[in-house]
Amino acid sequence: MSIGAGIVLFAIGAILAFAVNVQVDWVNLDMIGYILMAAGAVVFVLGLVLMMRRRQTDHVTRTSVDPVAGERVTRQSTSTTPDDPTV
Repeated sequence: MSIGAGIVLFAIGAILAFAVNVQVDWVNLDMIGYILMAAGAVVFVLGLVLMMRRRQTDHVTRTSVDPVAGERVTRQSTSTTPDDPTV
């Protein structure tokens, strides 16, 4: 969602900065366009960083002793995304 929001902010800022030729006394539309473009770029980069962070692969190896057989049991699991979204 943040990648799309960054693209939308950048596009709206570019339209205000380069395509709109309206002079308003109380606001500078060019400056607002540049600010929106910068905010869109920041949101886009943050979205990419968070997406790459979410796609980390976790390798977990657990070794325990089976109480019935007395054998050593090793379990390996791999996950590409965490089960808990707050992690």
